[in-house]
Parts: sequence; C-alpha cells; structure tokens
Amino acid sequence: MIVIVAPGQGSQKPGFLAPWLELPGVPERLRSLSEAAGVDLVEHGTVSDADTIRDTLVAQPLIVAAGILTLDALGDRAALASGFAGHSVGEITAAVAAGVLLPEDAMALVGERARAMADAAAKTPTGMAAVLGADEAALEARLAELGLQPANYNGGGQIVVAGALDALAALAEAPPERARVIPLQTAGAFHTDYMVPAVERFRAQAAATATTDPTTTLWTNRDGGVVASGTEFLELIVGQVSSPVRWDLCMAGFAEAGVTGIVELAPAGALTGLAKRGLRGVPAVGITTPDDLEAAVALLESGAAA
Repeated sequence: MIVIVAPGQGSQKPGFLAPWLELPGVPERLRSLSEAAGVDLVEHGTVSDADTIRDTLVAQPLIVAAGILTLDALGDRAALASGFAGHSVGEITAAVAAGVLLPEDAMALVGERARAMADAAAKTPTGMAAVLGADEAALEARLAELGLQPANYNGGGQIVVAGALDALAALAEAPPERARVIPLQTAGAFHTDYMVPAVERFRAQAAATATTDPTTTLWTNRDGGVVASGTEFLELIVGQVSSPVRWDLCMAGFAEAGVTGIVELAPAGALTGLAKRGLRGVPAVGITTPDDLEAAVALLESGAAA
C-alpha cells in the first residue's frame, strides 16, 4: 500500500520549478495555474529569491502548483496509490489527486486562502517555531504560561508552536527539559486563533468551489481520519486554517492501514523526513525534480504488484 503525500508551506526553494519547465507542456500548464491563483508562478518558481517566495501570498499557490505538476508528470501511475494526504496547504493538492477538486478550482481556492491568511497575519506580529524532543505535556504547560499555541503536531517528537514573537523568544531562552527550539521563517501564527479572521473570508471562496467525492482514500489533518465527501473536505479545509495540523495522526492512520511506502510530491523533503521518524522502516521517495519520477514510479508499481 503506497500513499502519496503533498508538502506544506516552507518546502519551497528558489528556482525549484525550473527543471519542471523543461518538460513539454509544463510552461503553458503553469501559466494556466497562475491565472487561476492570481499569482505569477512562472516567475516565482524560477527567478524569485527566498524572501519573495517565503511570502504566504506566493508560497501557498507555488507549493500547490508544484504538486499538481508532479501529479501531471506521474500521469496514470498516480492512480496506483492507495491513498493521499497533504500537510497544511498540501491538503488542497491531495484533494486534486483524490479527485475532489479540479486543478484550476484548487488554485483559485489556494489563492484566496493565501490572501486571507496573509491579511490575518498582518494584523499582529507573530511567528512560529519547531520544538524538538520535548515531553508533550511539559511543552503544553510551558505554552500555556507564555500564551503560545501548538500549530503542527508533526510526529517523531516534533511540534510546531506559534504566537507572539516575544513569547517565542522566551520559549527559546527557557525551553522544556531536553527540548530544542528552532525559529521558523514564517509570516504569521498559522493554524492558531490568530487566523480566525481568515476563516470566514476563506469560507466564502470554499462555498463557491465545486467538488466531487474522493475516488480513493483521502486522510485529513484534523484527526487522521478519512474524508467521506467533497462537502466534508471543504468544511475541513476551512476549519484547518485556525486549527492545529495533526500530521502525527495522519501517519498513525497510514500505519493502521498498512502503508508499505510513501511518495512525496514536489517540493519534497519535509514529509519524507518526518516519515523516517514516524514510520520507521517504511520506504519513502521524495520528488524534487523530474529525475526523481522514475524512483517514485518504481515504488508505486511495487505497491500495485504486492
């Protein structure tokens, strides 16, 4: 059983789409996706610098577009996967893979998500940090003291927290025992109460988005459960904006289902890394350039043959 996963914000790197634009039809495809999202993804995926593509307005559409291009390149082989899941904004990519959203509708959805979350983040200076190796109960007690909130439970001993910048600095200065705090280059406290202003705005775009029911298993960040319908997906993706991402529970869902391999769509790296700790011994292939497609297809075909 092979699962295809889609990464979230922070996975992008300057110029990472340049190799994909060498494939036939990709420049035209990316321009179409750009138009749907309202963002020049050709420019941002090839020549924009790290600070530019770190901007939420750019990063979210760029990551979803990269996943769609990867799915295009996999073609029918993507259907060999037994299920799909995405981390944060990657849930929109996964919904395309599972047949819930058409690509252009997904890009319109992520474009509005990015704008709504960027506007919410601009209201108050906030940030995020990854905490590694902390006892979960001790960390949550420390977060309560500082007024911080958990944003991503990533599994393998990693929890991303978010909130006011001075509180994050205080956490870094005095973390829980044996914990390490790594500041993240993000523009706001995503997946927390700070994003509540974005929820209703995003809900309006979601309500206008056509969906169909998943054609295969689609896991949700809310609790690692399976999405039952297109309508439920929209409800979940709206709620996810201001709620923690439970990637740890998604990986637990994979394990319970008997996963035997993971393929991560471009821009890969983050989720295969988490799988090494959270799903020890499960083979994982990350796709960063078209050169990685052969290994990904081989893993997908091995699952289909099993």
